Amino acid sequence: MNITKKAVGFAAALCVLPTMNAQAESGELVLYCSVDENWCRVMAEAFQRETGINVLMTRRSSGETYAQIRAELGQPRGDIWWGGTGDPHLQAAQEGLTTAYQSPMLTELQDWAVSQAEASDYHTVGIYAGGLGFGYNTDLISDDAPACWSDLLDSRYEDDIQVANPNSSGTAYTLLATLVQLFGEDEAFDYLRELNNNVSQYTQSGSAPIRAAGTGETAIGIVFMHDAVAQAVQGSPIKTVAPCEGTGYEIGSMSIIEGGPNSENARIWYDWALSADAQALAVQANSFQVPSNVNAETPPQAPRLADIALIDYDFALYGSSEERTRLLERWDQEIGSLAR
Repeated sequence: MNITKKAVGFAAALCVLPTMNAQAESGELVLYCSVDENWCRVMAEAFQRETGINVLMTRRSSGETYAQIRAELGQPRGDIWWGGTGDPHLQAAQEGLTTAYQSPMLTELQDWAVSQAEASDYHTVGIYAGGLGFGYNTDLISDDAPACWSDLLDSRYEDDIQVANPNSSGTAYTLLATLVQLFGEDEAFDYLRELNNNVSQYTQSGSAPIRAAGTGETAIGIVFMHDAVAQAVQGSPIKTVAPCEGTGYEIGSMSIIEGGPNSENARIWYDWALSADAQALAVQANSFQVPSNVNAETPPQAPRLADIALIDYDFALYGSSEERTRLLERWDQEIGSLAR
């Protein structure tokens, strides 16, 4: 993964921010948010204070939000989809559910964030990044702790692992696509069948497994590593693991919903959310992703992407409508049918 910084577009920033202030008027913005609810609220409240635009926020996981936007095709209720893994954002772009927009803030973004925009013909953009891994409760696991994906198949973890359902969770879909790219498709499904023996619950939300690990409800939660860090920062006995075999990562994304009722306000949010000041709000919500704006300070607790063995994740392929639909159908048939 290339995480080198792009040259900062100071001129673009100077143009954008006054425009945002000038256009900010009374009105509404319907926000579909797919990160932790606390971060959703921090962002919505800050935007409302700064612009005077009333934000109506709904929080759902990535898969659920994608399904909602698709169900509302032709009569969209939402204006902006902010956050969540990039794969369903890319699928929504391919299916015409979102609209193209080239923000003048693009010149301030990391290469990987711009690449996300280019891959979607500017229907979506990267707003943060984070590596996939797992966390375990150190009160429940002390000796011979898991360090690899293969370790999670150990029979001593029977009924002691939680992971989300990839139909509702972008985190879990990233896991599915990661394993396919790491091991090959048939081998990945063999792994998931064996892992199922140790899974006590397939949750709806991608971050729910690590919250359960933090309280001792389960020993291990498969999540994005920054979600495990958040639990540790809040005092839970959680150790974060970057799997030894290598792992995938997410480019959290943002998209404007095609035909939304408040399209101008959606563009104002879009530009604002790409600013360094807006992205710096994440730490107030105990969110420790790597921000996409090169001027936004990365929280010191955030996992260093350079220290993680990241695969060359194929966002275009695994974010395509055909491939994502096919893999989810296979998961339903071969893994979901086994869920207890």
